[in-house]
Amino acid sequence: MSDIIELDARNLMCPLPVIRAQDKIKTMRSGQLLNVVCSDPGALNDIPAWCRINGHRVVSSQHDDSTISVLVEVGGSID
Repeated sequence: MSDIIELDARNLMCPLPVIRAQDKIKTMRSGQLLNVVCSDPGALNDIPAWCRINGHRVVSSQHDDSTISVLVEVGGSID
């Protein structure tokens, strides 16, 4: 299994966490993992919705009082 690539999107508000994840995923290969760390609570809905539309898979998501982590597996079609 490949290493997990970390993307720090803390202190960015919607839609920037999704845009930063999209930009990073464009540089990755299918099957690689991206962990998006952010503070915008909307990311818990926005990133999974973006993944469904674009063929990526949310492996897990976690959150505490101030930090959200969404682990994404890059899908086969990267546009």
